[in-house]
Amino acid sequence: MASTSPAGTAAGLVDLLTARLGTSGVLTDPDVMAAYSRDRLPLAPSGTPLAVALPSSTEEVQDVVRTCADAGVPVVPRGAGSGLCGGANALDGCVVLALTRMNRIVEVDAANRVAVVEPGVINADLRQAVSAHDLFYPPDPASYDFCTLGGNLATNAGGLCCVKYGVTSDSVLGLDVVLADGSLLRTGRRTVKGVAGYDLTKLFVGSEGTLGVITRATLALRPLPQAPGTLVASFPDTADAGTAVTRIVGEGLVPSLMEIMDATTVRAVERHLGTDLGSGDGGGTLLLCQSDAGGEAASRELAALERVCDESGAALVHATTDPAEGGMLMQARRSVHPAIESMGAQHMIDDVCVPRTRIAELIDGCARISEEVGLRIVVNGHAGDGNMHPTVIYDGDDEFARARTAFDAICELGLSLGGTVSGEHGIGKFKQDLLARELGPVGLRVHRDIRRALDPHGVFNPGSMFE
Repeated sequence: MASTSPAGTAAGLVDLLTARLGTSGVLTDPDVMAAYSRDRLPLAPSGTPLAVALPSSTEEVQDVVRTCADAGVPVVPRGAGSGLCGGANALDGCVVLALTRMNRIVEVDAANRVAVVEPGVINADLRQAVSAHDLFYPPDPASYDFCTLGGNLATNAGGLCCVKYGVTSDSVLGLDVVLADGSLLRTGRRTVKGVAGYDLTKLFVGSEGTLGVITRATLALRPLPQAPGTLVASFPDTADAGTAVTRIVGEGLVPSLMEIMDATTVRAVERHLGTDLGSGDGGGTLLLCQSDAGGEAASRELAALERVCDESGAALVHATTDPAEGGMLMQARRSVHPAIESMGAQHMIDDVCVPRTRIAELIDGCARISEEVGLRIVVNGHAGDGNMHPTVIYDGDDEFARARTAFDAICELGLSLGGTVSGEHGIGKFKQDLLARELGPVGLRVHRDIRRALDPHGVFNPGSMFE
């Protein structure tokens, strides 16, 4: 991008941004900006931004975008930085557009089960707010207590309840989006149904900040579910756990959550939390399920899940309707990432999604890849929708090349099993070549054409999603 205005100098651009946002709305201290320069994937490339802009309104976002576009400076939108694909990583000389100050829950329309929010609202805060109206916002990434809804929208985040409630896009009715020329686009509707025009809402959800900046979202809510009952089953090998998942799906059971952890993950969580999840009782792979149907319906669903697990060879099955006990089991699942971090080495978290009937093949394939490259690979993920998170453990630069080889091999394995290279984390700046392989040349061309049509001068997040 070439500068076309006096704002083209670094100092001039910072001055213009400061005039619009105030001194507290523009950060230039190198140490402070470093905290805004990348997400939670340390491996994806990142640069040093010219400044970090902290707008408080849609109008201020429009001002920042227009100013940067006029100066020929790229804009990288970001939320809390909880992503795992490098999609919010800064480029040298860019302006990072951090949306965390736009954190208002604008409206909760209980009668129509709708919430209107700004992108800086934390996922768990919205859940808490709408629960006061006996309503429920389903998407729940594992980082739900600190990730923001804007980031969830940008990556089309999933989470633990996708098996029953779907991903973020399934709960989005409409958006306000600032385009590359600073204009404001409103997409979607507030009604339950609506098919007028192209579905631009779904186009922007999951676009990782490459098409526009989401400044407001209209979200669909559901009635608040009952307190969930929880089941945990420990299996001596992966194949038996895979059989249980296949049978659960085949019998038409739809638990509100179904998670899987391989033996290495289970042991890491046990060490991290100082608790026993059954790995010492003849078990290895752990299956964790919940039912939020409530009452007798939940009891029947848990009983059916228990029967399937027993018949599939589980060494241990335990079900509970005690919310506190269920919460402790859920803490084990949400502690997987810090437990892996506590193993003391670097790691690459993959995000492949395969048909649910092929989860066991993916886990077994990861074991083979682990032997081939000589590195540990731990596997956990959302068994209910087939979205697995194999994680390659490696130590320092000496093992990085082997780790990247394993990471790519896992993605290739996922594709060969009829899957995709990303179920929920996105593409960012780490999987561009893998996306190209999955889309094929025609699909990639169409994606590029859409991006050029909306952002012809490459203002938004260049280098992300596509090389």
